[in-house]
Amino acid sequence: MAGGSAIRGSRVGAGPMGEAERGDAAPRLYVSYFCANRHETRPAFAADVQVPETWDCPRCGLPASLDSDNPPPPPRIQPYKTHLAYVKERRSNGEAVSILSDAIEELRARRAAGEVIY
Repeated sequence: MAGGSAIRGSRVGAGPMGEAERGDAAPRLYVSYFCANRHETRPAFAADVQVPETWDCPRCGLPASLDSDNPPPPPRIQPYKTHLAYVKERRSNGEAVSILSDAIEELRARRAAGEVIY
């Protein structure tokens, strides 16, 4: 006894005639994009749309352009910055000392007044 699925080997939407009963496909335009690693990507666009200037390369992820001789350079990756690094960009050492001393004075005044500080 053979077991299995009766629809094995077919796909959803495929009828007895296959693709022929769906009609003609829309006209397509294939455009070549080139990345800095010299990969060529040829996505298909509808014939009546405006083609984008850049496209992401599916092989390496770099930006690709229509010009094979002048592909766009790889984007510059900024290193991860900590919160402290951003604070140091905004404040000088003198400002940091001033802010810290003000906060310590306020904390000591609250403790002297008997306030419970967690």
